[in-house]
Amino acid sequence: ISPVPPYSREQPIFTTRAHVFQIDPSTKKNWVPASKQAVTVSYFYDSTRNSYRIISVDGAKVIINSTITPNMTFTKTSQKFGQWADSRANTVFGLGFSSEQQLTKFAEKFQEVKEAAKLARDRSQEKIETSSNHSQESGRETPSSTRASSVNGTDDEKASHGGPADAHLKSENDKLKIALAQSSSNVKKWETELQTLRESNARLTSALQESAASIEHWKKQFLACKEENEELRNKIEELEEQCNEINKEKERNAQLSRRLQELETELQDKELELEELRKQGEIIPQLMSECESVSQKLQAAEKKNKDLEEKVVTLRTEVEESKHRQTNLKTELKNFLDVLDGKIDELHDFRQGLSKLGIDN
Repeated sequence: ISPVPPYSREQPIFTTRAHVFQIDPSTKKNWVPASKQAVTVSYFYDSTRNSYRIISVDGAKVIINSTITPNMTFTKTSQKFGQWADSRANTVFGLGFSSEQQLTKFAEKFQEVKEAAKLARDRSQEKIETSSNHSQESGRETPSSTRASSVNGTDDEKASHGGPADAHLKSENDKLKIALAQSSSNVKKWETELQTLRESNARLTSALQESAASIEHWKKQFLACKEENEELRNKIEELEEQCNEINKEKERNAQLSRRLQELETELQDKELELEELRKQGEIIPQLMSECESVSQKLQAAEKKNKDLEEKVVTLRTEVEESKHRQTNLKTELKNFLDVLDGKIDELHDFRQGLSKLGIDN
């Protein structure tokens, strides 16, 4: 159903485009998109009721139908977003504009319409008071005449004061007819407003029940969060213990690293010693070969000495045996013995030198 029937006297006085949002009825905090894209948002003026409405339609769906009252306030929450609360619709509408200039124009128009609604309400009260005073002066006690004078005000009355009495009565008659018609429309309007208030009360009751259910839900969520918080604390304590163990492992690793460096240093020293021993090992075979050569020479000399000793013994025996027989050979034998003694001494010295050399090696 269109919010503006074709036979209505409502006319658009300002139109813009914006993204429409409504407050989430469950949380009362988050915005819920009412339109998938930017839609037309218009101010409408009802000349019959002297009222203003903001209306927006997305396809065949009415997403905004808000009657502006003097108590409403349009608030800019950002450079391109504004909102206002509608107690009759029991919601909060939000509009997102493509530029700050559009938001400013909409807010200025909202303030103008709000002031116009306030002025219309004040004029309506003045007309009611004026028509009430006029009906008391003219002696009319009918409620319908009081309503009639309150709606049209006093301008027509001032225009009719200067005419004849019949014209004045006729004018009053016309006023009463118009007031009666307007009073009937006012009764319908008040009935509509009463029904709106009842619906609003029902929505408020439903919202209160939803809020109570939401409170229970949030209580459960709070308990769940509390349990989760306790679990997280336990996990944090476990992680802290693991961190302490890791720190201990790091200290042990540092000690092992220092010990490893010390062992590497000792290994380098050992390698140097081993290199020196290898160098010495290369000299040992040469010394051993020399020692073997000297040993062979010593063995040869000892064998030769033994042979010589045996010969000496033989010669002595022969000499002793031939003393009597070879007297002529004494001189030669003496010379030979002298030479032999010298050779033995040299051989003995040579043997001592070889023995000393073997001991030194």
